[in-house]
Amino acid sequence: MKRDLTDLKARFEGFAARFTEKAPAGPPRAGVAPALKEDYWRSVQDLFTRDVTGRGLSELLRHDASETLRFFLREVDLDSLQRLPWYERHPKALWKVFLAMAYRLSPARRLLFAVGVPVLVMGWVRYLLGFSSARVWTFPPVHSWEGWLLISGSLLLALLLLELRDKLSLKGDLEVARQIQFGLVPSAPVRRSGYAIHASMRPANTVGGDYYDVIDLGKGALALAVGDVAGKGMPAALLMAMLQGSLRTLISAGFRAADLIGKLNAHLHANIPSNRLVTFFYGELPTGAGLIRYVNAGHNAPFLLKRTGELLRLPANGMALGVLADAGFETGELVLEPGDRLFLFTDGVTEAFNADEQEYGEERLAGLLARSRELDDEALIEAVKADVLTFCGAVRPRDDMTLMMVTRES
Repeated sequence: MKRDLTDLKARFEGFAARFTEKAPAGPPRAGVAPALKEDYWRSVQDLFTRDVTGRGLSELLRHDASETLRFFLREVDLDSLQRLPWYERHPKALWKVFLAMAYRLSPARRLLFAVGVPVLVMGWVRYLLGFSSARVWTFPPVHSWEGWLLISGSLLLALLLLELRDKLSLKGDLEVARQIQFGLVPSAPVRRSGYAIHASMRPANTVGGDYYDVIDLGKGALALAVGDVAGKGMPAALLMAMLQGSLRTLISAGFRAADLIGKLNAHLHANIPSNRLVTFFYGELPTGAGLIRYVNAGHNAPFLLKRTGELLRLPANGMALGVLADAGFETGELVLEPGDRLFLFTDGVTEAFNADEQEYGEERLAGLLARSRELDDEALIEAVKADVLTFCGAVRPRDDMTLMMVTRES
């Protein structure tokens, strides 16, 4: 965390230095506001004219416009209207295009679109009818502020449609990425060698940086993992995929327990950005006796729900991955008695905030686990998620949530 803050501070200092270099030397002129200085307006002009070329404008008007039109019309059947007379064909075609665009939006945004576009069209119809009856013609054909307002509104609508096409295309890619990401983790409960393992993952965005896994070690043994890549969204999801692939490769190579985590840490340190880190809990469940060998690399301390009613914690015994290449890790041991349960989670659960900026917190989670211990594994996981979302209320959770329950059944 300290390293993250240092990198962030350096970025802000570099950002401020660029403005300091551009600041004019000498005292400011008396009576002249900073916003009215010549350098300020030169910077504004540079902002809107830099890298603007005739070729770029041509691509905007020809390529981008045509691609946007094809994007919104690709699911619209216009061929069935060809046999209709023009006075029926064109209105119905426009109506189909309008509906196709509207259905790509969320319900609330669809309502704004359904109100705004007809109002803009009616404004143009009224303006053109009034303009055609005028005796004085001008070029450009704008003779009032209403005309300029309609032109600016139409340009903004065209710009928003271009941006909407890019956003919807990206959203489609993200949905595919979401399917791939959820395909990397177990989708069904795992029952083997007297253990039952249930897990659930809820990204804050379409994809996220949380990771969980249950891996077959052979001869009835299992490995379980829960990790949290710093950050969220697509960058964290890419690192999550790399974490999953690296872990499974090292396990296939025969590494286990602390040696495995040490190798994984060195690999991540060499291959992820310096402002990223991974908190990670890794456990191995050999056959019989309820023994769990684990390494907690800076991850949230799991809760141990004893059959007797006690609620214990498993604190970290190593630092987060990717911070130091030569960090040392220790292997801890835990024995689960029949009926004992181990609850693992990521910080998206305890660090969820409500509208009053109050944190859900570990105490609230511990209280819920103690009150709901009679629920089965899957129901308890769902109860925790529901309680966090109820606590957040109208505030969308800011971080990914992953929960795993490991139960010794016999």
